[in-house]
Amino acid sequence: MDKLKIFLYLVIVILGASCGSKPTTETSTAPAEAQSMVKDASSYDPSRGEGKWTADMLKIGEAVDATMAESGGKIQSVKCSSCHKLTDEKLVGPGWKGVTTRRTGEWIMNFITNPDPMIDKDPEVQAQLEICLVRMPNQNLTDDEARHVLEYMRQNDSAK
Repeated sequence: MDKLKIFLYLVIVILGASCGSKPTTETSTAPAEAQSMVKDASSYDPSRGEGKWTADMLKIGEAVDATMAESGGKIQSVKCSSCHKLTDEKLVGPGWKGVTTRRTGEWIMNFITNPDPMIDKDPEVQAQLEICLVRMPNQNLTDDEARHVLEYMRQNDSAK
């Protein structure tokens, strides 16, 4: 059993490193301190998350933009697929199936481009972290790359 635990720990460490996280010199935050990091929770909008993206900024059409979705699929295969499946099955992170029906476009864009403040402020993301046990690393995607990944998610959710 101990060998299995060590093996699983190593797999998680390797997957975390493969997601593109950068080394950090920050120390870990104790749970009591983590609660104090949530600044002015009353101003937090859970429908859009924490970041610059608003509904007005996103130009999301009724139909999926196939060109953007194709580009987003390429980005997903490099930056996201080691932690996320396209189904509802958890890998390291949660599966993507249905994410665009559960979350607004601006929330998804803010989480992709600004994961750390979202993890610190969003209660549902914090609950997911307790299940997954691994913080989503900042993949440092450009705004266009993040928008293409969102379109790929929309395409994944509309697939029959």
